[in-house]
Amino acid sequence: MILNARRVFLVVLAFSLIANSSFATDGYFVTGFGTKQQGQGGAGVAHPGDSLAGATNPAGLFLAGNRFDAGLTLFRPIRYGAIAGNQLPPGYPDVNGIYDANRVKNFELPELGYSRLYRPNIALGVAIYGNGGLDTSFTQPIPLLGSTRGGVDLEQLFISPTLAYKAGAHNSFGVAVNIAYQRFAAEGLQNFASASYSIDPAHVTNNGHSNSYGGGVRVGWIGELNRIVSLGATYQSRTYASAFSRYKGLFAEGGKFDIPANFAGGATVKLGSKTTVLFDEERILYGQVKAIANSSANQALLGSANGPGFGWHDINVVKTGLTYEVNPELTLRGGYNHSGLPFDSTQTFFNLLAPAVTQDHLHVGATWGLKSGKEINFAYVHAFDNTVHGTNSIAPGNGGGNANLRMYQNSFQVSFAWKK
Repeated sequence: MILNARRVFLVVLAFSLIANSSFATDGYFVTGFGTKQQGQGGAGVAHPGDSLAGATNPAGLFLAGNRFDAGLTLFRPIRYGAIAGNQLPPGYPDVNGIYDANRVKNFELPELGYSRLYRPNIALGVAIYGNGGLDTSFTQPIPLLGSTRGGVDLEQLFISPTLAYKAGAHNSFGVAVNIAYQRFAAEGLQNFASASYSIDPAHVTNNGHSNSYGGGVRVGWIGELNRIVSLGATYQSRTYASAFSRYKGLFAEGGKFDIPANFAGGATVKLGSKTTVLFDEERILYGQVKAIANSSANQALLGSANGPGFGWHDINVVKTGLTYEVNPELTLRGGYNHSGLPFDSTQTFFNLLAPAVTQDHLHVGATWGLKSGKEINFAYVHAFDNTVHGTNSIAPGNGGGNANLRMYQNSFQVSFAWKK
């Protein structure tokens, strides 16, 4: 055994307490879990690569073997909003212009995984990771929203105990129980904190962070067709979570904010002894969570079952990766990730708070083997600059015009692994 159970529990607990960052990549989900996956486009359903397998495909624990992984990502999203063509009546302020959402722009996200081959056909493990999130922190108020500096902070943390079972020489199956923690805060939305707009005006904005807890499950399969090709499939259920009680007048269904289900399939192809190609396709079901899926044009009050939301819909994500073993100590990685846009151009006004418009990501990474079964992994991800222009996205009653959104991102990840 690599580490005793008590030490693993204490490290897991420590990571859960310091995880405090926010991501926005494939919608608001991260592109991949673990440094190896981040270096290869986020692909890894058929070969997760390390002990964070429970976050991607729990069947992959057998490929991880006995190991312990600890990683840290430094994440820097750059995001802007703009309002153009607005025509409020005389006496109101001119709200047109660019709004900088980068008052806070540097974040850190830890990850941790542990796996052990308990028996020849049974593997156990645990993964702790940030599922994703959103953050905007405007440097000035947006007058159409409120009187103080606007922004939101959504963070999601998973702890996933995992069990995998090997059925014969070529197939493995796995299940992970997802224990989820979320917290959320919103600021600068005073214009909506009234009985004209919300079922609970006191719980719309500027109430500090609100906590939520929930649970779900992820299942997966990996099969080796032959020495060259392996396939994988995984499904994560909807994570049912308690409501954000301090924002029950903002989100639909009284502050309820579940984490959407997702599923993916993947393949790996070995091209000789040194090169492996990976391909995944994922579907994220954002449309099943009313808090983000309801249209911003809905006429019901905020906080009600059909209250306005962000207009998000389901998206597909395509992930491609390549690994090349230069020598037994050094492996190089690269990849590309493309995701669908989670909302259309008519929904950009509320999404000033959640401008998740990056779609194309370039990934590079490497693994350097050290002595005594240790290794160090690196990954860098660049999300290319993307702008979405609104189409009739601001209601005529608010002066009309459009909200335009822009974002790009950079992240650097490093992790250490101890292998038996």
